[in-house]
Order: sequence, then C-alpha cells, then structure tokens
Amino acid sequence: MVTINSMLEDIMKLDFTSREMLLEILQKRQIEARRDEVSKKAKQSLKDYHAGKLTALSAEEVIDKLNSL
Repeated sequence: MVTINSMLEDIMKLDFTSREMLLEILQKRQIEARRDEVSKKAKQSLKDYHAGKLTALSAEEVIDKLNSL
C-alpha cells in the first residue's frame, strides 16, 4: 500500500526541477478539479431550480441566511 509518507520520500528523491514541475502540475490539476466540482454543483442547482426544488431569494434574504450560519 502506498502511503503519503512513502510517496513524499520518493518525490524528494527527484531533482529540484522535477519537484517544482510536479508541484506545478498538482496545483493545476487541483484548480481544474475544483472548477469541475463548482460546475457540477452549479448545473445541479440549475436543475433543482427549474424543477421547482429551489426558490429565488432576495439579496436581503440571502444576507440574512449567511449571517445566521
């Protein structure tokens, strides 16, 4: 089984430039994964709204809800 620690040890065996490149690739993939997640949630929210599962709120209602969190 691969653990984070063993993976980090292997990564540290790479030269500096390769580690920098790996870091950049991971950051870009994380950004893309986050974009995909936001997109999926937005699409589901639109489906729910059009299906009548959600209702529109005024800006004041949204602010009140946010303040109550």
